[in-house]
Amino acid sequence: MSESPIDFYQSHITTYKTELKAIKRKLFLFGLTRLAIFLLTILAIFLLREQVNIVVVTGVVGFSAFFFVVAKNSAVRIEKRRIEKLLELNELEVRVLNRDLDGLDTGADFVGEEHYYNQDIDLFGQGSIFQFINRTSSTQGRQRLAGILNSNSIDNVEGKQAAVKELSGLATWRQNFQTIASLVDSKIENSAILEWISSYKLAIPKVFKFLPLIVSVISIGLMVVFGLGLISINYLYIWFFVGVGITGLYLKKINLLYASASQITDTFAQYAKLLQEIEEQPFAAALLKEQQAMIKTEGKNASGIFKALSKELNNLDQRNNFLFAIMANAFFLWDLRYVYRIEDWISNYHSLTHKWFEAIANFDAYNSLGNYGFNNPSHAYPTIAADRSVVVIAKELGHPLLKDDQRVSNDFSIKRDDFFIITGANMAGKSTFLRTVSLNLVLANVGMPICAKSFEYTPIKLISSMRTSDSLVNDESYFFSELKRLKFIIDQIKLDEYFIILDEILKGTNSKDKQEGSQKFVEKLVGTNSTGIIATHDLALCALSKTLPQIENHYFDAEIVNDELYFDYTFKEGICKNMNASFLLRKMEIV
Repeated sequence: MSESPIDFYQSHITTYKTELKAIKRKLFLFGLTRLAIFLLTILAIFLLREQVNIVVVTGVVGFSAFFFVVAKNSAVRIEKRRIEKLLELNELEVRVLNRDLDGLDTGADFVGEEHYYNQDIDLFGQGSIFQFINRTSSTQGRQRLAGILNSNSIDNVEGKQAAVKELSGLATWRQNFQTIASLVDSKIENSAILEWISSYKLAIPKVFKFLPLIVSVISIGLMVVFGLGLISINYLYIWFFVGVGITGLYLKKINLLYASASQITDTFAQYAKLLQEIEEQPFAAALLKEQQAMIKTEGKNASGIFKALSKELNNLDQRNNFLFAIMANAFFLWDLRYVYRIEDWISNYHSLTHKWFEAIANFDAYNSLGNYGFNNPSHAYPTIAADRSVVVIAKELGHPLLKDDQRVSNDFSIKRDDFFIITGANMAGKSTFLRTVSLNLVLANVGMPICAKSFEYTPIKLISSMRTSDSLVNDESYFFSELKRLKFIIDQIKLDEYFIILDEILKGTNSKDKQEGSQKFVEKLVGTNSTGIIATHDLALCALSKTLPQIENHYFDAEIVNDELYFDYTFKEGICKNMNASFLLRKMEIV
């Protein structure tokens, strides 16, 4: 990519600011024009008030011009909102690239205690990878994105990579899609819309497919005949009450449908545009083509079907104009005409709507993944290892949440059935390294680029225990919560293969008990041919490498130089010799 992400966003910010200024000038001119037309029309009517024919023509022409300008002004306002959203979007990306996540959704509600890893690895919460990734505009897209990150799925990794790569290269298309989605002013959740559509009971008889047209023809005929002076106005009065009476018979049912339908008008109008964006974009990745295929129907595009419903909903919405509603229902059975058409739409497409909503949610989620790929061009897409004994071989592996100038990258490789014990001084980087491996493994399984120069691996599920806490609600001690977590891990590895990551287990008991328990637990894991890493301060665990060849010792070091603590955060082979607790206690004048 010749243009860096920051340059891309900055150039678009400049463009959209220029366009916004031009639109604001246009709106100002429309405002003046609208006012001038209105005032001139009123003035002309006043001056020509004695000449009725000319007054009528002047009024029709003047107010037609006025409403034409109003319509144009409305269209420009919609374009102004679109440009403002695009400007906000690009400014947001600049902030995120500068590691400013203030106000962004943390996704903390997606953390679950019984999950394989999400409570341990900064996947959700303040300063999490979710904040960096999430650009979804819908509740369903947000949930879909969280589901992808939480899935722990290793299926079709290369297919997911292809989708993310393709979307990362479609920056303009992604931004257009995101902008349209962000303009959806939905008053109710999509799940409620789908429930309403799927459970809706038809209320209007099929006769109203033709009856409004028949009534309209008769109404126009009566008006023409009356205009020619062939009948008295009493016939129009009678016909007026016939139309009102017919509408009145179904008024309760009409009102019930309108109460629900009026809340989804904007959603369907915008979703029609989103579906059109998906339909018209030629995709190459199989996963994206599968999603695109979900919205195809025989003979009609899903976007056109949604537009048709949006049009009927807008027409029904005209009943809010009281005078129009009375006359239109009396002479044209307006409400019944459009309620029947809406019900006919529901009858024909209720079984397909959920697929179209799902496709939009999937693209909403995958656009976020593509955006992350675009924002990190230096990150590497993983390659699948040909040698099944390889679990991970990574060059310059780093934590994706750290700034470039703060990140220390390390080479890391581990084979199937190997288990690493990592020791090190306080603050030397053990826990950060565990989260580096964990988070990059999750991103690899999702199909995303990795914070590394290269990353070769065999897709493997992740399971961890790093941030166990006690539970006052469940009346559980810290130690019992830890035991439950370890039991969860043991139960899961009986069912499938996992990469296991542990950080200082059995912290809730005394040192001798902890040492013996930790040794037995690691021996248990090694005995099941598990692969993983455990970080510990307990150097006695390192002795297991003498009797268990699957175990390797690694460490992070700390040095005291000129009475100052120095960390290099480098992953090394061997056992840590330098601890720093006593030094820190003295340095901070605690002891």
